[in-house]
Amino acid sequence: MRQTITLLTMVLLLLSCNSVKRNQKFLARGDYDQAIELAVKKLQKDKTSAKSDEHIVLLEEAYKKVVEDDIRRIAFLKKENRAGSTREIYYTYRGLEYRQQLLRPLLPLYSETLGRNARLKIVDYSNEMIAAQNAYANYLYAEGEQLLNRNTTDAARQAYDMFLELSEIKPGYRNVAALIDEARFRGTHFVYVTLNNRSGQIIPIRLERELLDFNTYGLDDFWTEYHSQRENGINYKYGISLNFRDINISPERISEREVRRTQRIKDGWEYKKDRNGNIVKDENGKPIKVDIYKTVSAVLLITEQSKSAFVGGTVIYRDLERNRDLNKHPISTEFIFENVFATFRGDERALSDDDTLLLDNRFIPFPANSQMVYDAGEEIKIRFKEILKDNSF
Repeated sequence: MRQTITLLTMVLLLLSCNSVKRNQKFLARGDYDQAIELAVKKLQKDKTSAKSDEHIVLLEEAYKKVVEDDIRRIAFLKKENRAGSTREIYYTYRGLEYRQQLLRPLLPLYSETLGRNARLKIVDYSNEMIAAQNAYANYLYAEGEQLLNRNTTDAARQAYDMFLELSEIKPGYRNVAALIDEARFRGTHFVYVTLNNRSGQIIPIRLERELLDFNTYGLDDFWTEYHSQRENGINYKYGISLNFRDINISPERISEREVRRTQRIKDGWEYKKDRNGNIVKDENGKPIKVDIYKTVSAVLLITEQSKSAFVGGTVIYRDLERNRDLNKHPISTEFIFENVFATFRGDERALSDDDTLLLDNRFIPFPANSQMVYDAGEEIKIRFKEILKDNSF
């Protein structure tokens, strides 16, 4: 038992030494935040152990250096006085406050090596934070408005990101909620989708409705909206035409064929006899039995029903503003209805297991042409969805 405890202690000491070495490397490379987070993680478990003392010393040094770097950087950015620097100033203050939040629950931290509490100064940055937040919010608002005024799709999308960040750092700021909606609207490509049947065959209304129900396609395209009906006040830059050119339905076919089956089967038993007709016995004096086999036959009448529907066309992407085609994608599928069943005459024992399964089947009424087209349309929907995903705007 004592040996087990010693081994466990050695493992823990080894792990602790490794973490100290890692922290020293972070510190040497100037990765102060990584050094701080690793030290805090170790001290949260036990801040009074002997090995924790090394982490406290490293923590003090890393914290001092990173705070000095941040304060020096903020002073430079303020002196530089560029509007675009407001973001870095704000997030640097947030970083300063975040580190203090990590340390507060651990303080005070006494170090045996230093002979004192670690000097981890906690500063109230609230006034500076509020000022930096307001400056950055004003910058985001002004930049977002300028981008919207450019009246281009890309600029509107950039404005959307800025207004969205503004709403996160300063909720309820001026009319930013309305500006987010406006930027989203201006940055969206509205696509007008039409379905054209040029096949001479009737397409079921249900299939048309499902093909144009884009909510069922699961398209993850934030900046594109597909409309099958034009809406007032929307400028449709692009159009998609789903054109059915060929809908061919085959005649209903029934074919029959006869297949002869034979099988050698066991049909009872009899006593084994010698040449003289005497019953043969085994070594124990018991009569020997032998199986009797015979060949049985049957005729299987197999009936096959079949009917097919082919649906083909194209998906055309069009620039509505310039009135020209951009892309054309062929789209087609074939749906086949098949049913096979059988009857027989003769000895059923001659049939195979597969033959028996066919005997369980029955004649099925052929589906109507409209149902065949609808069933073929299920595959068209899958292919149409693939085209929409692969050709987003």
